[in-house]
Amino acid sequence: MLTAAIAICKKDLLMVFTHGAGLAQALLLGLLLVFLFSLSLNAGDRLSPQAAAAMFWLASAFCQVLVFNMLYAAEEAEKARLGLLMLPAPVQSVWLGKAAAGMVILAAAQCVFIPAVFVFLGQKMGEFWTLSLAGILIGDLGMAASGSLLGALSVGQSGRESLLSIVLFPLLTPLLLSVVKLASFGLEADPMLENALRWIGLAVAFDSIFLGAGLVLFPFVYNGED
Repeated sequence: MLTAAIAICKKDLLMVFTHGAGLAQALLLGLLLVFLFSLSLNAGDRLSPQAAAAMFWLASAFCQVLVFNMLYAAEEAEKARLGLLMLPAPVQSVWLGKAAAGMVILAAAQCVFIPAVFVFLGQKMGEFWTLSLAGILIGDLGMAASGSLLGALSVGQSGRESLLSIVLFPLLTPLLLSVVKLASFGLEADPMLENALRWIGLAVAFDSIFLGAGLVLFPFVYNGED
């Protein structure tokens, strides 16, 4: 399973970073959201850390939708989905490989979004930046697991009437609430850290649910129907 997942991950990353398939659109959309929100600020104003963190994760969430739509649409365009299903490995390897590829692409996009947040929204790194980093890692894991599972709904006859963004965003709400709060801790000069462990626990619980759901439900979601 791991061997097949690594091969799928490498294939998707090569496709994205070599040909730039869809990556530019995801980056531009995230940067556009941050830039347009910065226009509401007067010269010299600084957005509150929590609002800046919310903009960062909103840009990441829209990027996530585009990334996983792109990763699953690649096989549909080339009629290669049946080839993936016929691999001598559990079908969950497709979910795991695309989740890993999506997480790498999302992290690469966030490396662009983070400087944009500091430049356009007037943020400064605080003393507890490690909490922000932990929140990004935990958040990316949950977004990759959920995006890879629900991204399969955007392909095939059984899922053409569903929109990934409509299904995904409500489910992401608990994760986004927790990672936004964790990200704001790294931007504030004197954050209140009493509830930090609770927010981390909420994010980890979300990750665990979607990791388990992906392993159990993906074979029923990703099938050979056209």
